[in-house]
Amino acid sequence: MTIKSKGISLTIEGKRIIQNIDLEVCPGKLVALLGPNGAGKSTVLKVLAGDIAPSQGTVEYENIDLFRMPIIERANLRSVMSQSQSIAFDFTVMEIIEMGWLHNNHEYYAPHYRDALTEIVQMCELQSLISRKFNTLSGGEQKRVHFARALLQLWIPETEAYPRYMLLDEPLANLDIYHELKILEIIKNHLSKNIGVLIILHDLNTANKFADNVALMKEGKIVKKGLTKDVLTEPILSATYQTKIKVNDTTPAITYM
Repeated sequence: MTIKSKGISLTIEGKRIIQNIDLEVCPGKLVALLGPNGAGKSTVLKVLAGDIAPSQGTVEYENIDLFRMPIIERANLRSVMSQSQSIAFDFTVMEIIEMGWLHNNHEYYAPHYRDALTEIVQMCELQSLISRKFNTLSGGEQKRVHFARALLQLWIPETEAYPRYMLLDEPLANLDIYHELKILEIIKNHLSKNIGVLIILHDLNTANKFADNVALMKEGKIVKKGLTKDVLTEPILSATYQTKIKVNDTTPAITYM
């Protein structure tokens, strides 16, 4: 059971933004979407999330056409963290996180709300921020809050554990090293909860260390996809980024020359 795109393309005002994208996100696996700026990574994520309908192709969740799926059903299967999410109103951090909770009317899940919220706030180490106004936070702090909201949206009791997905657009941007590693640790732990993750990254070494599979994009197309070790090779990376890139198989580390 997966998220699967088949031949998705998007044309806006006569310009082809992405072309013939086939991707698969499986529960328990992390797929990193990589590529230069303007490659179309965020557009692909938005189509997979259902925020933009493709001009061609299909997106299926568990073999069901995403764009025929009711919004609430879609929200129960996937959470989305966009690259930037401005908040016009003066909400507190707690209120932003609470926006992820979908189970108020669920007879079994609803009583778990307070425990689930406390668990995620503590997991993301946001206790000191929950009473702050969201718009007073730094960019990195705001990222951490939206990440917590995305986690709360997918919370279900461990006895349920049906397949769910997180679609994350540069969740590590603006974070210091400690919080970057903390979020990666949380993501890794959630893979065991039958959650699949699609994450857009710019750091090749992070992808090399944490991703099960990689899709490498350039100019709206997938250059190469597959197991991380098969995609992150010197010839492929150097050609895609137009930069001499060295892959050290013993460290392992990826360096730029």
